[in-house]
Amino acid sequence: MIKNKSGTEKNSSTVPGSRSDGREAKIKPIHGVKGEDGLIRPPWASTDLLLRGYYDTEWGMPIRDERGLFERLSLEAFQAGLSWVTILRKRENFRIAFNQFDPDKIAAFDEEDINCLMNDAGIIRNRAKIIATVSNAAATIKLRGDGGLANLIWSFKPERTPLPQTMAEVPTTSLESIALSKALRKRGFSFVGPTTMFALMEAIGMVDTHLLDSHRRGSSGIWAID
Repeated sequence: MIKNKSGTEKNSSTVPGSRSDGREAKIKPIHGVKGEDGLIRPPWASTDLLLRGYYDTEWGMPIRDERGLFERLSLEAFQAGLSWVTILRKRENFRIAFNQFDPDKIAAFDEEDINCLMNDAGIIRNRAKIIATVSNAAATIKLRGDGGLANLIWSFKPERTPLPQTMAEVPTTSLESIALSKALRKRGFSFVGPTTMFALMEAIGMVDTHLLDSHRRGSSGIWAID
């Protein structure tokens, strides 16, 4: 099973071994969900108001500035293994703890700063991820002499974007996310695996994985509405 932004599992079109006769039991594919406002959203953004607001106003909108990209790169790393709503609920705390995700300030964090962050209940207290954020900040600074973080990330924008009708058709990796992961790791970044990078690409509008019936399909302005 694959986990989506809400941390719940996506269903495929069948559930193997669930029938007594040994055949696969068919289940209804998961399409978008129509809200009381008449707008269609994916299941992960259809109930929790925080996720819904994030989906309606932020997710999938293009981000091209260094700090904005570094923030989302960092938050996607912290999200690994957790639900996205957990990150959203702590986002303002993260911004305070990490100096509004200013790479120059974060790269200067020392062991005392890291220990303070480990005692901050307002964020995810994962030492490996905190240290990775500090080292990723330093790697971001180094990239400035080579076009910058934004140029590197956006150079992996695919020529085509998915056309999912159901949640089962939404990919979790791509050739581009694999290549981006390798490129970032080569430059000293960590917690940038292919799945995490695909989630980043979705969040910043590099790919459009809005379901075809979603009211946000094509809202990034990068991809034509299909």
